Amino acid sequence: MKALTQTEFHFPGQQNVYHGKVRDVYNINGERLVMVATDRISAFDVVLPEGIPYKGQMLNQIAAKFLDATTDICPNWKLAVPHPMVTVGVLCEGFPVEMIVRGYLCGSAWRAYKSGARQICGVTLPEGMRENQKFPHPIITPTTKAEQGLHDEDISKEEILRQGLATPEEYALLERYTLALFQRGTEIAARRGLILVDTKYEFGKHEGTIYLMDEIHTPDSSRYFYSEGYEERFAKGEPQKQLSKEFVREWLMENGFQGKAGQAVPEMTPAIVQSISDRYIELYEHITGETFVKEDTTDIAQRIEHDITAYLAAH
Repeated sequence: MKALTQTEFHFPGQQNVYHGKVRDVYNINGERLVMVATDRISAFDVVLPEGIPYKGQMLNQIAAKFLDATTDICPNWKLAVPHPMVTVGVLCEGFPVEMIVRGYLCGSAWRAYKSGARQICGVTLPEGMRENQKFPHPIITPTTKAEQGLHDEDISKEEILRQGLATPEEYALLERYTLALFQRGTEIAARRGLILVDTKYEFGKHEGTIYLMDEIHTPDSSRYFYSEGYEERFAKGEPQKQLSKEFVREWLMENGFQGKAGQAVPEMTPAIVQSISDRYIELYEHITGETFVKEDTTDIAQRIEHDITAYLAAH
């Protein structure tokens, strides 16, 4: 098993490449993006030293599947998947905000609530809520899309409009798309015995039209609970059984790492790497309802480069 942790391709018409925490994004002629989902894994805004075999393939295939399942709700950037780890799409000018939508009170929202906050991103929360409780209706809590190396910051709708990050008409459409996509994701999750707890969407514009960009409903961008046992655990105040990459964060915290200055990432032994890969496969199969078919990982970079080059030449 080989993990793909870096790419340095040079395609015809390539203008630049951006190496994100997980994805390498190639700009082709200022018109298309080639997004390679590598096997890098990040937690606490730190890229961990070992790649996770098949992770990129899983994330890319989940995102492609959900992009295809939501084209009736809004246009999206995806044009093709020339390789299981690659999506080619329309180059959009991204809005500098991430649309985070929450159906349940947990994670950072719960931490803020527990410390006394009753407003998050300008949204007023009811009194007397408990951890993992379902909101009366989903709420949107946007964040800024920070420059590399900086943390995203909470922002309200009013502040987004005041700063001119979107026009009132654009923001109204972003909200409508966000809630409709979350509803679709919730319905698909329910059929798999899952609860879509919260997720994030990114949008951009291309020739005046707003497109959904990037990934959608993956375990890296979303939190899922198992439906079975949710009510009993909630009634007893017990932690919910989660389907997300939270288990990676928990393993790091158990070993004294939370991304703070001076902390060292614990050793990622082959057994740890294998266990994380196995958990991601479990996530994939549960979220999609399909058996995961492992791509051949020999000479993976060369084969990805070949498949992308062939696609670009034909299109």
